[in-house]
Amino acid sequence: MAKTKILITVKTYPTLSTKYDETVCTAGFLEDGSWIRLYPIPFRKKSYEEQYKKYDWIEMDIVKNKSDFRKESYRPITIDTPIERIDHLDTEQNWRLRKQTVLKNGFYTNMDELITEARSDDKTSLAVFKPTVVKDFVWKEEEEREWDKNKLAEIQHLRETDIFRQLEKEDKIFEVVKKLPYKFYYKFTDCTGKESKLMIEDWEIGSLFWNCLKRHEGNEAKALADVRKKYFDDFAKTKDLYLFLGTTFVHHNTGRNPFIIIGTFTPKIESQLSFDF
Repeated sequence: MAKTKILITVKTYPTLSTKYDETVCTAGFLEDGSWIRLYPIPFRKKSYEEQYKKYDWIEMDIVKNKSDFRKESYRPITIDTPIERIDHLDTEQNWRLRKQTVLKNGFYTNMDELITEARSDDKTSLAVFKPTVVKDFVWKEEEEREWDKNKLAEIQHLRETDIFRQLEKEDKIFEVVKKLPYKFYYKFTDCTGKESKLMIEDWEIGSLFWNCLKRHEGNEAKALADVRKKYFDDFAKTKDLYLFLGTTFVHHNTGRNPFIIIGTFTPKIESQLSFDF
């Protein structure tokens, strides 16, 4: 198919795959305001020119991901399909250009309605959600603070036995991303008063934690306090917060609530909401 133009709004924290090595799940919007998911993308192995930022418009050759039943799921034609960055949307006029696409088709405020849609034939798996009240931001320490050694060994074996990977110089020095030792969550209510606690898997929260940890010279308590200050004291209390939600492939049809938070949208609060984007 022809190259597809996509506004990148989501990059999840990198995960390990024994099939694809280290990958990132990317999501964003088409020009008509509909969602699209891209997986797998070996983001950190891409050239600097291809390493897109959030709110970059990109173009790439994609096809429907037939191994994923979710309607928004697509994949690059090949794992090495080039990515062209063509534009970037800034934050001028309180994110006006970003709002034109992100809020073009509205947003959800009722969690049960969204879950019902995910369970229906429509199979909705990506959404913009507006929480009514964000009640808390919490975290939980991982039982295993390092990647599974068996999975790391499988990935190393893959690199050593795949002739194409042997030819890639970057594979010889490439180190997988550090595993986050904590899981982060928002607790919030929707327009009906229903309370939810959803995990946040945005790459930005992982980067924020590592940066704060470095700034506090390894003091995790201080780093966690800074992450909370950003996501709760700033985003939840002073910004017009929207959540980008996505289902996981494994739990889409089975989980009580199959959605997780894969990103945040945080323009400033306006005294009078304008829909003239």
